[in-house]
Amino acid sequence: MNFWDKAVRFVYGFCWHPTVFGDTDSRDGDAGVSALAQDTDSLGPHGVSAATVGVSALAQDLFNFEITSQVPEGLSNHVVSKKKAQASCYKKLLVAWKASNPPPKTPEEASRLVLQTLKNHLKADVEGLLKFYGLPLAPTPVVTTVEVPVELPQGEEFELQTLPVEARCVTDGDGITVYVSTSDPRESRLVPQEVLVTALKRSEARAHGEKTRAKELHKTIIAAGYQMINVKNEEVLARKYRIRLRGIDAPEGDMPYGKEAKEELAKIVKAKCLRVLVYGEDQYGRSLGDIYCNGNFVQELMLKKGMAWHYKAYDQRAELAKVAYRFFELLFPIICDVKSVS
Repeated sequence: MNFWDKAVRFVYGFCWHPTVFGDTDSRDGDAGVSALAQDTDSLGPHGVSAATVGVSALAQDLFNFEITSQVPEGLSNHVVSKKKAQASCYKKLLVAWKASNPPPKTPEEASRLVLQTLKNHLKADVEGLLKFYGLPLAPTPVVTTVEVPVELPQGEEFELQTLPVEARCVTDGDGITVYVSTSDPRESRLVPQEVLVTALKRSEARAHGEKTRAKELHKTIIAAGYQMINVKNEEVLARKYRIRLRGIDAPEGDMPYGKEAKEELAKIVKAKCLRVLVYGEDQYGRSLGDIYCNGNFVQELMLKKGMAWHYKAYDQRAELAKVAYRFFELLFPIICDVKSVS
């Protein structure tokens, strides 16, 4: 999967899981088909399973149309109208897609949006477009379900699921920088379109060997609070968050045991994906968060190892105070008056 495919996920928050191997960049029907895809009748001209990525293929083409005003290659083989009429269809679909909340995530939802938006267009064009993306011609009826809202901990504003953390992102014993993929449902709704366009231009520059231009475009992305992160040999557009561990205080780098506290936190989180519950910001613009690593409460681990104090002036949680008092006297590597931060 290349960056162009990922860009769609950033915009529309749709998770694309290809079910065939091959060149997913190709717009040719045969290029992406794997030997594992035995039921060729279920494959659209994009060479992917309609059950999984037909919606994402449509979202990709709408995203491309918004930037270039061009309809996808090969569409003319499936519809009877000329390019101008095709562009009119995509313009209407783009408006309808943006207005939908949330956007379609299943083939049935996408098919329903197409049929409703293009109800006054030629039947041959509408059906041809649906077949082009492998979408059902007659979507199943909507089944309404009542979702029970997930109750968040008191005071929590939102939750982050981070990409693997690098040790160099640990700033000290109570501070860390994390990155969250923009394919995350929450982040996909927040990423600015100019960041997406810049990331796409950078991807194209790299593909053409324009290293200097790609570097400058990446600087623009970083200045906007985002960054391209390499995860398992794939580049991921991610948002940067500076996190201050809520409820504890560790010595600074130039203080006694400051280096040890930083190294201990790095040891805990290195190469791990973290769960961060955010409770607002501090005076420096950092997100105040409770961090969990492999199910373990990181603040508690730091207290147990004697690498931090319980910051009682700003945190009244009894469980942290209990841990702090229990382990501080036992380990006590930080030679400092505990009352100085109470």
